[in-house]
Amino acid sequence: MAKEYKITSLRLADLEKELNYLKTTREREIAAMIAEARSYGDLSENSEYDAAKNEQAKLYGRIAEIEDILSHAVIIEDENEATGRVGLGCTVVVEDEKGRQTTYRITGSQEANPMEFKLSDDSPFGRAIVGKAAGEKFVVNAPAGSFSMKVVSVSREG
Repeated sequence: MAKEYKITSLRLADLEKELNYLKTTREREIAAMIAEARSYGDLSENSEYDAAKNEQAKLYGRIAEIEDILSHAVIIEDENEATGRVGLGCTVVVEDEKGRQTTYRITGSQEANPMEFKLSDDSPFGRAIVGKAAGEKFVVNAPAGSFSMKVVSVSREG
């Protein structure tokens, strides 16, 4: 069974836009780079040609990756919205044992970016918090050790 990629409709639109750009504009740019590099002569010692071919390989790799994601994408629905419980697409405010509060967005693995406080539901934190409601405590079993947190609020704001 192929892996399913949980993504929001916004991320789906972004991927479709990127795919269109890569297949049209970027592919033409790289083809022009290759044609220009060929005009320099002997391909066996032509570093511009090698660089252009490497760019082409990266381009085709990224196109294949996006097409795979799109063909196995599962659009995230707001399944927990009515209950007020944490689910994919939620923005949550949590409090640690020292009283420090942090805001996270729970996403699918394709959108996760810890630097932007977007955490995957597949991460240790995501697995621990999904299904919790405001006021509930939960324990995160992370590779660095376990720690307790409390859900302060759950919202559907982007």
